[in-house]
Amino acid sequence: MRILLVISFLLIAKLGFSQVKKAKLDTGIASYYADKFHGRKTASGEVFHQDSLTAAHKHLPFGTLVKVTNLRNNQSVIVKVNDRGMKGTNRVIDLSKAAARELNMLGAGLVKVKVEVLNE
Repeated sequence: MRILLVISFLLIAKLGFSQVKKAKLDTGIASYYADKFHGRKTASGEVFHQDSLTAAHKHLPFGTLVKVTNLRNNQSVIVKVNDRGMKGTNRVIDLSKAAARELNMLGAGLVKVKVEVLNE
C-alpha cells in the first residue's frame, strides 16, 4: 500500500510540474533596422513599418511576442517577431526604429538587452 501511495504521489507531482512552462530568457546585443527597409516585405510577408513595434529574430516563430529590456537603463518594450535576419552576427534581436526609440537606444545603435518570450 505504501509503495502505491509513493508511486501515485510521484506521478501526480511529475504531471503537475511538467505543465508549468518556464519563461524563456536570453541576453545579448540588440540593434535596430535602418530606414532603408521601411516599406519592404519581411520574411513573414508583412510589410515593415519602422513605426511599428516589431523585430527580427533568428528562430522564434512569427507572431511571438517578446519583452525586450535595455540593460543599461532598464527600459522595456514588447514587440512582435515578424522577420528573420542577423545571420553571422552576435546580435540576439533586431528591432524596429519605434522599438529602439522606446528603449532609448537610437544614439547608441547597439545595446545589451534581455529578451523574454511572452508567448510562442
